[in-house]
Amino acid sequence: MCISGVRINIHDVTLHADAIHRGGGQIIPTARRVFYASVLTAQPRLLEPVYLVEIQCPENAVGGIYGVLNRRRGHVFEESQVAGTPMFVVKAYLPVNESFGFTADLRSNTGGQAFPQCVFDHWQVLQGNPLEPNTKPAQIVAEIRKRKGLKEQIPGLDNFLDKM
Repeated sequence: MCISGVRINIHDVTLHADAIHRGGGQIIPTARRVFYASVLTAQPRLLEPVYLVEIQCPENAVGGIYGVLNRRRGHVFEESQVAGTPMFVVKAYLPVNESFGFTADLRSNTGGQAFPQCVFDHWQVLQGNPLEPNTKPAQIVAEIRKRKGLKEQIPGLDNFLDKM
């Protein structure tokens, strides 16, 4: 979990009187529960990494490039011709998760005429709420939790509330 721009203020705390019993074992589990509960109530969103893809190809391969990028949630933001040559340079954004097998797919759809280069560019918000079932972010969270050996279902807020 990566969270940015968060600050937690502790306004009041009561610790054990003996110094021997005060420490991380008394504070950390409680702080962790508070932190998890605050994340669940804060309308969390997932961020996904995005590549800047620069593809060099002849003019007749540009259509195949658009087809592959559209299938993989990519979008072209610049297309230009290299002066004095029949080559085009297509620049696009492609989510990293969609990039696996991209080069092979691109080459097969352009007859081996397209040459991509990918470099990390930015993070973008993945649309949808990861706490609502049947959304793309919820599926991603479930896959990650399964891979890590956790229960696929995100624990509910009542698991972190104090039962006093």
